[in-house]
Amino acid sequence: MIPWTLLDTAPIPGGEGELRLKRRGAEFSITLGNIELMNSRLSGSEEALATLSCERIQARPQPRVLIGGLGMGFTLRAALDVLGAKARIIVAELVPAVVAWARGPMADVFGASLTDPRVSIEEGDVGGLIRSGRSTYDAILLDVDNGPEGLTREANDALYDIEGLRAAREALRRDGVLAVWSSGPGRNFTSRLRKAGFRVDEVKVRANGQRGGARHVIWIATRLDSPPQMQQNANLN
Repeated sequence: MIPWTLLDTAPIPGGEGELRLKRRGAEFSITLGNIELMNSRLSGSEEALATLSCERIQARPQPRVLIGGLGMGFTLRAALDVLGAKARIIVAELVPAVVAWARGPMADVFGASLTDPRVSIEEGDVGGLIRSGRSTYDAILLDVDNGPEGLTREANDALYDIEGLRAAREALRRDGVLAVWSSGPGRNFTSRLRKAGFRVDEVKVRANGQRGGARHVIWIATRLDSPPQMQQNANLN
């Protein structure tokens, strides 16, 4: 068997440990210590994150999408496949080295996705883009950390707590979609999404699609016209 070769390492801003980019033949792996976060041979659930959410907004005239986490580009490429020429996709990536890896050693994995005129890359925290946007996006796709039960950075929890989810709701347009990827079930996350003002579908997918692999979870949350508290107040009047 071909051994793994370490290509580069990168510290996680505000986190503990470092990301490692490794290669074995044509296969790439990004790990946190000894924990594999992503692999170029396992793309099914990341592609499903984009497909399940973007199919719900593809008929809109000029859909605007925010993706949190560049990863190995599987979510971005799947979103481009679904959305038309007038779509605009912003990808926020916290670790600058991940963007450099995408444009360097993993360029073949990303193909033409990074130079697509519909795409812009923002090096920074997706949470800042969410908080600064109001009725800005038709869809927000979060593939950050390991999902609601994070591994790499404590600050990522703020994306998935009730205030973070309410901020995402405010950043979405009418009937906008918040899609969240997770490596496994999230304790009480469905109920938290509902409290934040979403209608929720929880979908279980395989890491490599129909070819199997580990079981991952995707939440597809649609923005309600008014959050639960406002609905309760309206019912009392």
